[in-house]
Amino acid sequence: MTLEFLLTSAIVVASPGTGVVYTLAAGLTQGARASVIAAFGCTLGIVPHLLAAITGLAAILHASATAFTLIKYAGVIYLLYMAWNTLKEHGALRVDETQPARTPDRIVIEAILINLLNPKLSIFFFAFLPQFVVADSSSSTREMTALGLVFMAMTFVIFAVYGCFAASVRRQIVSRPSVLVWLRRSFAAAFVILGLKLAFVQR
Repeated sequence: MTLEFLLTSAIVVASPGTGVVYTLAAGLTQGARASVIAAFGCTLGIVPHLLAAITGLAAILHASATAFTLIKYAGVIYLLYMAWNTLKEHGALRVDETQPARTPDRIVIEAILINLLNPKLSIFFFAFLPQFVVADSSSSTREMTALGLVFMAMTFVIFAVYGCFAASVRRQIVSRPSVLVWLRRSFAAAFVILGLKLAFVQR
């Protein structure tokens, strides 16, 4: 566990992406508890990609254009669906205190799907983790698992910090209808941009 790995992981996790956007939105629209739940869901969404990298399935995904494309466009469709839901004030991103908040399990499922439907995560782990494993190590699988778990822990903590910060300014935002409209449109646009970005990603 090197300082280089920790710094690189922190930069990767903190960089704006779908998980960050979703967690920020959850914090702004439903408070700190929802943001922590969203961070947890996004972290769970990493597990399949980590397992794929450790077992070598990421290599198959990288080699198969069809498999990569199918998963990629499923992710694009889901992100556009999230954008539509956000714009129409549906789902976990709805800002409406007169309506019941989305349940934790719904937030977790949405957060898991956001990361699960991004095939680049599997390839990222496949390319990233081995760089920090000792060459010719007899315990490379265990080392990659340990590194992956640390990466997941950092994801949860950083995302939760993002979300809780957003939740701390929630009252000021919720009390201003014009800001709410701008906020919904901004998050919807962010999901569209991220979806388009994913659509043009190559293996």
